[in-house]
Amino acid sequence: MGTAVDLQPKQRLTEELRFLFDPVSIAVVGASADPSKAGFQMLSVLRGFEGELVAVNPREDSILGRACYPRLQDIPSRIDLAVLTVPPNRVPGVLRDAIAAGVRAAVVCAGGFGESGEGGAALQAEVAAIAREGGMRVLGPNTSGLVRPSRGLTASFVPAAATIQSGGLAVVAQSGGMHHVLDFLAQAEGIGISLGVGLGNAADVSFDDTVRYLADDARTSVIALHIEGVRNGRALVDAVAAAVARVPVVALVLGKSDVGDFARSHTGALTGNYALTRSALAQAGAVVVDDVQELIDAAGVLSMVRLEPRDRAGVGVVTGQAGPGLVIADTLKSSGVELPALSAQTRAEVDALLPPLTYVSNPVDTGRPSETFPAVLTAVARDPAIDLTVVYALDEPGAVDPMDVSRAARSTGQPTIFATGGPRDVVERVRAALREHGVPVVPSPDRAARAARALVADARARWSPGAAPAAADSFSFAAANLEGTLDEDEAKSLLEAMGFTCPRRLVFETAVDAERAVDTLHPPLVVKVCDAGIAHKSDVAGVRTGIRSIDDLRAAVREMERIPPTGSRRRYLVEEEAAPGVDLILGARRDQSFGPVVLLGVGGVAAEALSDVALRLAPLTAAQAQTMTSELRGAALLDGFRGAPAADRDQLITCIRALGELVAAHPNIVDVDLNPVRITAAGLVVLDALIVTHGGSQP
Repeated sequence: MGTAVDLQPKQRLTEELRFLFDPVSIAVVGASADPSKAGFQMLSVLRGFEGELVAVNPREDSILGRACYPRLQDIPSRIDLAVLTVPPNRVPGVLRDAIAAGVRAAVVCAGGFGESGEGGAALQAEVAAIAREGGMRVLGPNTSGLVRPSRGLTASFVPAAATIQSGGLAVVAQSGGMHHVLDFLAQAEGIGISLGVGLGNAADVSFDDTVRYLADDARTSVIALHIEGVRNGRALVDAVAAAVARVPVVALVLGKSDVGDFARSHTGALTGNYALTRSALAQAGAVVVDDVQELIDAAGVLSMVRLEPRDRAGVGVVTGQAGPGLVIADTLKSSGVELPALSAQTRAEVDALLPPLTYVSNPVDTGRPSETFPAVLTAVARDPAIDLTVVYALDEPGAVDPMDVSRAARSTGQPTIFATGGPRDVVERVRAALREHGVPVVPSPDRAARAARALVADARARWSPGAAPAAADSFSFAAANLEGTLDEDEAKSLLEAMGFTCPRRLVFETAVDAERAVDTLHPPLVVKVCDAGIAHKSDVAGVRTGIRSIDDLRAAVREMERIPPTGSRRRYLVEEEAAPGVDLILGARRDQSFGPVVLLGVGGVAAEALSDVALRLAPLTAAQAQTMTSELRGAALLDGFRGAPAADRDQLITCIRALGELVAAHPNIVDVDLNPVRITAAGLVVLDALIVTHGGSQP
């Protein structure tokens, strides 16, 4: 224990988790000679462990042929890992005994902790404190454990987990059950496991800890994450960003639908913001997928093939049957993956190899494959625009020899995915044969397309937009001492100091004073209630447009005087009405888990209903901000839709970055809401603004 104190943080983490994931010796605490007991099952399934395995039970001398000791302190040799199969109320005492005995890590299988209510949460907090103070790493509680097939380590109540084959895929799941599900699904696809772990309630060992450990694990070639909720999102993002430099990371995030109560009852996890978690992980370099099968397919292909980093990788599709080729092409294009047209030279080569009436651009439809199929593959793979080739061919006697696909891939050095259809045993035989040559095999065209999409996403995530942003020296901030919630005029004054454009305006304390605006500003005018406690002015009739005279202004203010004030201060803001254009929403906030976040979306009064937004962690680069503008479903609105003004993309990118750096630079600011920001012929104009800081209440 003492030697780890002098290590650097990364070295220290590796040293600590080595005792959990790569122990030399294990003790099962609560081991039992009764086959109906959990302690018997755990000891039984651990019998394949290649290191020392002992039992702890004061009433037995041996169990299943293993030495049994009354207490951990009575074991004569040093124990790296204690696996606890005891009731939850006994866990704190056993952990203290383990620390006294020099045990460095523990797996706590019992439930009844944070997922079970206040009492369980207090017990979990005690477990976390014991681990922290004693220098011990704890997996769980409420976990089904872990598997490390290369070591014969199966700390799990699922006996079949001992049959999982060793390989390069590491599975890190919130749920112990899902870690087993993914392990078995991977094995069915011929993918072996380097480490499978269910974090459970993650009182101590977390996603970020495990990802950092696996980033340097020689047995691991790809990491798959199954995430129900994230307590420290920024730490996970940092861990993923560090890991993807060596190994790909694939992530499935739950929470798209309202499953928060179920998730809390399951692992004590808060599902958090689904969209934010997905965006943050993608920004860090993870390949974010939509379902379990896609997680397995993406992880499987990335464990064998990885493209060089590039902004936009081109995919070439060669198919022996037109229908499956169309499925692949449609799935890829609808995902934004490029299928570039082949060069004139490549088309000429392919045309000479195929019969008339075949399609030779991209996809290339060979008709029923013949002996020229390998030459067609080679020609497509060598095209300068193609970085990855996807091949589909049904299993037909005398048609395509799968080894021809392998030979073509090797001769060109081109990463290749092969998809085929046929009897299950044939597909499995082809998969096993081509896996030895580094060619992933999937059994359907849609899965081939999604596997290709994963490769392209991984390559793009490692391209230069992932670089750290420059220091925030180009924006002027005057927000360090702001307190409370700023009303619209105060917020706009801050934004103008940063370079944002707002309409000309005046603000008044009384209705009589407001009448002066008619002589100072150019009509038509807008009159608003200026109250920091009212976030949505239109909901309370707090906005009147088209004001052209003193009588119009008096009538508008008279109506607004009926709106109950939210505090001691009530003002009226009068500003020049902005030119027509498309409305956006820009925002930034300090998320409890992920820290500073920026948002871009389709704005106006329908912003919440449309929910068309892009999210990024801040601060961010110009390139990362640029990707937000193309990610919106309504991205066409930025380009002058139906004669409306087009957005100045450079100005929009600058505004996005400025908001992100504002919140990142000033922890006292918790929320910035600019809605709407209008695209006009003269540029972006902020029509409404709200800024909340510590000490202010969120309206």
